[in-house]
Amino acid sequence: MAGKSRAQRIFEAATALFMQKKHEKYQRLLDRCSLLLPTTTAVAHPCDEISLKGAVEAAELRLLLPILVGPRRKIESVAKQCGIDTSRYEIVDSPHSHAAAEVAVRLVREGKAEMLMKGSLHTNELLGAVVARETGLRTARRISHCFIMDVPTLEQAVIITDAAVNIFPTLEDKVYITQNAIDLAHALGKAEPKVAILSAMETVNPKVPSTIDAAALCKMAERGQITGGILDGPLALDNAINLAAAKIKMIESPVAGQADILVVPDLEAGNMLAKSLTFLADADAAAIVLGARVPIILTSRADSVMTRLASCAVAALAAKARRDNASETMGHVV
Repeated sequence: MAGKSRAQRIFEAATALFMQKKHEKYQRLLDRCSLLLPTTTAVAHPCDEISLKGAVEAAELRLLLPILVGPRRKIESVAKQCGIDTSRYEIVDSPHSHAAAEVAVRLVREGKAEMLMKGSLHTNELLGAVVARETGLRTARRISHCFIMDVPTLEQAVIITDAAVNIFPTLEDKVYITQNAIDLAHALGKAEPKVAILSAMETVNPKVPSTIDAAALCKMAERGQITGGILDGPLALDNAINLAAAKIKMIESPVAGQADILVVPDLEAGNMLAKSLTFLADADAAAIVLGARVPIILTSRADSVMTRLASCAVAALAAKARRDNASETMGHVV
Protein backbone atom coordinates (compact mmCIF):
# COMPACT_ATOMS: atom_id res chain seq x y z
CA MET A 1 0.00 0.00 0.00
CA ALA A 2 1.37 3.38 -0.99
CA GLY A 3 2.15 5.89 1.76
CA LYS A 4 -0.21 8.72 2.56
CA SER A 5 -0.06 11.76 0.36
CA ARG A 6 1.01 15.14 1.73
CA ALA A 7 -2.56 16.37 1.39
CA GLN A 8 -3.85 13.41 3.43
CA ARG A 9 -1.27 14.03 6.17
CA ILE A 10 -2.16 17.73 6.33
CA PHE A 11 -5.88 16.89 6.49
CA GLU A 12 -5.38 14.35 9.29
CA ALA A 13 -3.19 16.76 11.27
CA ALA A 14 -5.76 19.54 10.88
CA THR A 15 -8.57 17.18 11.94
CA ALA A 16 -6.61 16.08 15.02
CA LEU A 17 -5.96 19.71 15.99
CA PHE A 18 -9.62 20.56 15.44
CA MET A 19 -10.78 17.75 17.72
CA GLN A 20 -8.21 18.72 20.34
CA LYS A 21 -9.54 22.29 20.40
CA LYS A 22 -13.19 21.28 20.21
CA HIS A 23 -13.88 21.16 23.94
CA GLU A 24 -11.02 23.18 25.38
CA LYS A 25 -13.30 26.12 26.26
CA TYR A 26 -15.72 23.86 28.12
CA GLN A 27 -12.81 22.15 29.84
CA ARG A 28 -11.71 25.54 31.17
CA LEU A 29 -15.18 25.97 32.68
CA LEU A 30 -14.97 22.57 34.34
CA ASP A 31 -11.50 23.40 35.66
CA ARG A 32 -12.86 26.62 37.22
CA CYS A 33 -15.40 24.53 39.14
CA SER A 34 -12.83 22.08 40.51
CA LEU A 35 -12.35 24.06 43.74
CA LEU A 36 -16.07 24.67 44.35
CA LEU A 37 -18.24 22.62 46.66
CA PRO A 38 -21.06 20.76 44.83
CA THR A 39 -24.17 22.92 44.47
CA THR A 40 -27.39 21.33 45.71
CA THR A 41 -29.67 20.96 42.70
CA ALA A 42 -33.33 19.93 42.38
CA VAL A 43 -33.54 17.72 39.29
CA ALA A 44 -37.10 17.68 37.97
CA HIS A 45 -38.33 14.30 36.69
CA PRO A 46 -35.07 12.52 35.73
CA CYS A 47 -36.98 9.50 34.44
CA ASP A 48 -34.96 8.41 31.43
CA GLU A 49 -31.36 7.26 31.01
CA ILE A 50 -30.08 10.51 29.53
CA SER A 51 -31.40 12.88 32.18
CA LEU A 52 -30.65 10.58 35.14
CA LYS A 53 -27.17 9.74 33.91
CA GLY A 54 -26.45 13.42 33.22
CA ALA A 55 -27.30 14.40 36.79
CA VAL A 56 -25.25 11.56 38.28
CA GLU A 57 -22.23 12.23 36.04
CA ALA A 58 -22.29 15.89 37.09
CA ALA A 59 -22.49 14.77 40.71
CA GLU A 60 -19.49 12.46 40.25
CA LEU A 61 -17.50 15.46 39.03
CA ARG A 62 -18.71 17.39 42.11
CA LEU A 63 -20.46 20.01 39.98
CA LEU A 64 -23.70 19.47 41.83
CA LEU A 65 -25.40 17.46 44.56
CA PRO A 66 -28.66 16.23 43.06
CA ILE A 67 -32.03 15.86 44.71
CA LEU A 68 -33.94 13.61 42.32
CA VAL A 69 -37.60 14.68 42.13
CA GLY A 70 -40.08 12.36 40.45
CA PRO A 71 -41.82 8.98 40.71
CA ARG A 72 -39.52 6.97 42.96
CA ARG A 73 -40.29 3.63 41.34
CA LYS A 74 -39.66 4.97 37.86
CA ILE A 75 -36.37 6.62 38.83
CA GLU A 76 -35.17 3.47 40.58
CA SER A 77 -36.28 1.32 37.64
CA VAL A 78 -34.37 3.44 35.12
CA ALA A 79 -31.32 3.41 37.39
CA LYS A 80 -31.41 -0.38 37.66
CA GLN A 81 -31.94 -0.93 33.93
CA CYS A 82 -29.09 1.41 33.00
CA GLY A 83 -26.65 0.50 35.75
CA ILE A 84 -26.74 3.95 37.36
CA ASP A 85 -26.00 4.13 41.07
CA THR A 86 -28.43 6.54 42.74
CA SER A 87 -28.05 5.14 46.25
CA ARG A 88 -26.11 8.20 47.48
CA TYR A 89 -28.71 10.72 46.36
CA GLU A 90 -31.99 11.81 47.88
CA ILE A 91 -35.15 10.97 45.95
CA VAL A 92 -38.27 13.06 46.56
CA ASP A 93 -41.27 11.07 45.40
CA SER A 94 -43.82 12.84 43.20
CA PRO A 95 -46.47 11.17 41.06
CA HIS A 96 -45.80 12.68 37.60
CA SER A 97 -43.77 15.26 35.68
CA HIS A 98 -46.06 18.22 36.40
CA ALA A 99 -45.89 17.53 40.14
CA ALA A 100 -42.13 16.98 39.90
CA ALA A 101 -41.67 20.47 38.41
CA GLU A 102 -43.75 22.02 41.20
CA VAL A 103 -41.94 20.11 43.95
CA ALA A 104 -38.50 20.93 42.51
CA VAL A 105 -39.43 24.62 42.45
CA ARG A 106 -40.73 24.37 46.01
CA LEU A 107 -37.41 22.90 47.18
CA VAL A 108 -35.68 25.97 45.77
CA ARG A 109 -38.17 28.33 47.45
CA GLU A 110 -37.55 26.54 50.75
CA GLY A 111 -33.80 27.04 50.40
CA LYS A 112 -33.09 23.32 50.04
CA ALA A 113 -31.63 23.69 46.54
CA GLU A 114 -29.57 26.42 44.85
CA MET A 115 -30.10 25.28 41.27
CA LEU A 116 -32.84 23.71 39.19
CA MET A 117 -32.22 21.12 36.48
CA LYS A 118 -34.52 19.87 33.73
CA GLY A 119 -35.02 16.11 33.53
CA SER A 120 -37.18 14.19 31.06
CA LEU A 121 -40.08 16.63 30.97
CA HIS A 122 -40.96 19.39 28.53
CA THR A 123 -39.19 22.71 28.99
CA ASN A 124 -42.54 24.52 29.05
CA GLU A 125 -43.69 22.30 31.89
CA LEU A 126 -40.68 23.19 34.02
CA LEU A 127 -40.73 26.89 33.19
CA GLY A 128 -44.47 26.99 33.84
CA ALA A 129 -43.75 26.06 37.44
CA VAL A 130 -40.89 28.57 37.57
CA VAL A 131 -43.00 31.55 36.44
CA ALA A 132 -46.11 30.74 38.50
CA ARG A 133 -46.93 34.02 40.25
CA GLU A 134 -47.64 32.72 43.74
CA THR A 135 -45.46 29.62 43.93
CA GLY A 136 -42.74 30.15 41.33
CA LEU A 137 -39.26 31.66 41.23
CA ARG A 138 -39.93 35.02 39.63
CA THR A 139 -37.75 38.05 40.29
CA ALA A 140 -38.01 41.63 39.10
CA ARG A 141 -36.11 40.56 35.97
CA ARG A 142 -37.40 38.98 32.80
CA ILE A 143 -36.45 35.31 32.50
CA SER A 144 -34.15 34.65 29.54
CA HIS A 145 -32.11 31.88 27.98
CA CYS A 146 -28.43 31.77 27.08
CA PHE A 147 -26.52 29.36 24.88
CA ILE A 148 -22.84 29.22 25.78
CA MET A 149 -21.41 28.12 22.45
CA ASP A 150 -18.10 26.31 22.09
CA VAL A 151 -17.29 27.04 18.43
CA PRO A 152 -14.01 25.35 17.43
CA THR A 153 -13.01 28.17 15.06
CA LEU A 154 -13.38 30.86 17.76
CA GLU A 155 -10.80 31.50 20.47
CA GLN A 156 -13.35 31.79 23.26
CA ALA A 157 -16.88 30.70 24.06
CA VAL A 158 -19.62 33.04 22.86
CA ILE A 159 -22.99 33.63 24.53
CA ILE A 160 -26.09 33.77 22.32
CA THR A 161 -29.29 35.18 23.81
CA ASP A 162 -32.27 34.74 23.70
CA ALA A 163 -32.84 31.68 21.54
CA ALA A 164 -35.36 29.69 23.56
CA VAL A 165 -37.65 31.66 25.90
CA ASN A 166 -38.64 35.13 24.65
CA ILE A 167 -40.23 34.77 21.23
CA PHE A 168 -40.61 38.40 20.12
CA PRO A 169 -38.91 40.39 22.89
CA THR A 170 -39.78 44.05 23.38
CA LEU A 171 -37.11 46.67 23.98
CA GLU A 172 -37.79 46.38 27.71
CA ASP A 173 -37.38 42.60 27.49
CA LYS A 174 -34.07 43.06 25.67
CA VAL A 175 -32.75 45.19 28.52
CA TYR A 176 -33.21 42.24 30.88
CA ILE A 177 -31.98 39.74 28.29
CA THR A 178 -28.80 41.76 27.82
CA GLN A 179 -28.20 42.36 31.52
CA ASN A 180 -28.73 38.68 32.35
CA ALA A 181 -26.12 37.71 29.73
CA ILE A 182 -23.63 40.30 30.99
CA ASP A 183 -24.01 39.05 34.56
CA LEU A 184 -23.47 35.49 33.33
CA ALA A 185 -20.30 36.53 31.52
CA HIS A 186 -19.07 38.06 34.79
CA ALA A 187 -19.74 34.76 36.56
CA LEU A 188 -17.73 32.96 33.89
CA GLY A 189 -14.74 35.23 34.47
CA LYS A 190 -15.22 38.00 31.89
CA ALA A 191 -14.89 41.29 33.75
CA GLU A 192 -16.19 43.56 30.98
CA PRO A 193 -17.83 41.50 28.22
CA LYS A 194 -18.25 42.92 24.74
CA VAL A 195 -21.88 42.79 23.66
CA ALA A 196 -22.97 42.89 20.02
CA ILE A 197 -26.63 43.75 19.41
CA LEU A 198 -27.32 41.88 16.18
CA SER A 199 -29.37 42.83 13.17
CA ALA A 200 -29.08 42.30 9.42
CA MET A 201 -26.98 45.46 9.03
CA GLU A 202 -24.72 47.77 10.95
CA THR A 203 -26.56 51.01 10.33
CA VAL A 204 -29.73 52.28 11.97
CA ASN A 205 -32.66 51.90 9.59
CA PRO A 206 -36.16 53.03 10.66
CA LYS A 207 -37.62 50.26 8.45
CA VAL A 208 -35.78 47.55 10.43
CA PRO A 209 -37.02 47.59 14.05
CA SER A 210 -34.11 45.54 15.41
CA THR A 211 -31.70 48.34 14.43
CA ILE A 212 -33.76 50.84 16.41
CA ASP A 213 -33.73 48.53 19.45
CA ALA A 214 -29.96 48.10 19.09
CA ALA A 215 -29.36 51.83 19.05
CA ALA A 216 -31.64 52.33 22.07
CA LEU A 217 -29.89 49.58 24.06
CA CYS A 218 -26.50 51.16 23.39
CA LYS A 219 -27.75 54.56 24.54
CA MET A 220 -29.28 52.96 27.63
CA ALA A 221 -25.89 51.43 28.43
CA GLU A 222 -24.29 54.88 28.10
CA ARG A 223 -26.82 56.22 30.63
CA GLY A 224 -26.22 53.39 33.11
CA GLN A 225 -29.49 51.52 32.50
CA ILE A 226 -27.46 48.48 31.44
CA THR A 227 -24.22 47.94 33.31
CA GLY A 228 -21.08 45.83 33.33
CA GLY A 229 -20.49 45.43 29.60
CA ILE A 230 -19.43 47.28 26.45
CA LEU A 231 -22.32 47.45 23.99
CA ASP A 232 -22.40 48.21 20.29
CA GLY A 233 -25.05 47.79 17.65
CA PRO A 234 -26.62 47.30 15.35
CA LEU A 235 -23.99 44.88 14.07
CA ALA A 236 -24.39 42.17 11.47
CA LEU A 237 -23.14 38.74 12.51
CA ASP A 238 -20.02 38.81 10.33
CA ASN A 239 -18.69 42.08 11.70
CA ALA A 240 -19.66 41.11 15.25
CA ILE A 241 -17.43 38.04 15.39
CA ASN A 242 -14.90 38.50 12.56
CA LEU A 243 -12.34 41.28 12.90
CA ALA A 244 -11.39 41.16 9.22
CA ALA A 245 -15.03 41.65 8.18
CA ALA A 246 -15.32 44.61 10.55
CA LYS A 247 -12.16 46.19 9.13
CA ILE A 248 -13.33 45.72 5.54
CA LYS A 249 -16.51 47.61 6.38
CA MET A 250 -14.43 50.20 8.28
CA ILE A 251 -16.37 49.78 11.50
CA GLU A 252 -14.60 51.51 14.37
CA SER A 253 -15.84 49.76 17.48
CA PRO A 254 -14.46 48.14 20.66
CA VAL A 255 -16.95 45.30 20.10
CA ALA A 256 -16.89 44.59 16.36
CA GLY A 257 -15.01 41.42 15.49
CA GLN A 258 -14.52 40.37 19.12
CA ALA A 259 -17.96 40.04 20.72
CA ASP A 260 -18.38 37.85 23.79
CA ILE A 261 -22.18 38.11 23.75
CA LEU A 262 -24.52 38.11 20.75
CA VAL A 263 -27.97 39.55 21.49
CA VAL A 264 -30.29 38.38 18.71
CA PRO A 265 -33.42 40.21 17.48
CA ASP A 266 -35.83 37.39 18.34
CA LEU A 267 -36.10 33.71 19.18
CA GLU A 268 -36.25 32.53 15.57
CA ALA A 269 -33.02 34.31 14.66
CA GLY A 270 -31.27 33.05 17.78
CA ASN A 271 -32.46 29.49 17.39
CA MET A 272 -31.35 29.33 13.76
CA LEU A 273 -27.98 30.91 14.60
CA ALA A 274 -27.29 28.45 17.43
CA LYS A 275 -28.37 25.41 15.40
CA SER A 276 -26.39 26.58 12.37
CA LEU A 277 -23.27 26.74 14.50
CA THR A 278 -24.05 23.32 15.98
CA PHE A 279 -24.74 21.46 12.76
CA LEU A 280 -22.61 23.38 10.26
CA ALA A 281 -19.64 24.41 12.40
CA ASP A 282 -19.56 21.43 14.80
CA ALA A 283 -20.13 23.67 17.81
CA ASP A 284 -21.56 22.59 21.16
CA ALA A 285 -24.26 24.54 22.97
CA ALA A 286 -24.42 24.49 26.76
CA ALA A 287 -27.64 26.10 27.99
CA ILE A 288 -28.92 27.96 31.03
CA VAL A 289 -31.98 30.01 31.97
CA LEU A 290 -31.41 33.18 34.00
CA GLY A 291 -33.54 35.82 35.65
CA ALA A 292 -35.21 33.45 38.13
CA ARG A 293 -34.16 33.13 41.78
CA VAL A 294 -31.65 30.45 40.83
CA PRO A 295 -29.89 29.28 37.66
CA ILE A 296 -31.86 26.71 35.66
CA ILE A 297 -29.95 24.02 33.75
CA LEU A 298 -31.59 23.18 30.43
CA THR A 299 -30.21 20.25 28.49
CA SER A 300 -31.32 18.58 25.28
CA ARG A 301 -31.59 14.89 24.56
CA ALA A 302 -29.17 15.45 21.67
CA ASP A 303 -26.47 17.02 23.89
CA SER A 304 -23.12 15.30 24.24
CA VAL A 305 -21.83 14.35 27.68
CA MET A 306 -19.39 17.28 27.61
CA THR A 307 -22.17 19.73 26.72
CA ARG A 308 -24.32 18.49 29.61
CA LEU A 309 -21.44 18.83 32.03
CA ALA A 310 -20.65 22.30 30.67
CA SER A 311 -24.25 23.38 31.29
CA CYS A 312 -23.90 22.22 34.90
CA ALA A 313 -20.55 24.01 35.26
CA VAL A 314 -22.00 27.26 33.90
CA ALA A 315 -24.92 27.03 36.34
CA ALA A 316 -22.58 26.25 39.25
CA LEU A 317 -20.49 29.35 38.49
CA ALA A 318 -23.65 31.45 38.17
CA ALA A 319 -24.90 30.13 41.52
CA LYS A 320 -21.57 31.01 43.13
CA ALA A 321 -21.76 34.54 41.72
CA ARG A 322 -25.28 34.84 43.11
CA ARG A 323 -24.07 33.77 46.57
CA ASP A 324 -21.14 36.18 46.42
CA ASN A 325 -23.39 39.07 45.38
CA ALA A 326 -25.81 38.27 48.20
CA SER A 327 -22.93 38.26 50.69
CA GLU A 328 -21.70 41.63 49.42
CA THR A 329 -25.19 43.07 49.70
CA MET A 330 -25.56 41.83 53.26
CA GLY A 331 -22.17 43.28 54.05
CA HIS A 332 -23.27 46.72 52.83
CA VAL A 333 -26.50 46.48 54.81
CA VAL A 334 -24.62 45.61 57.99
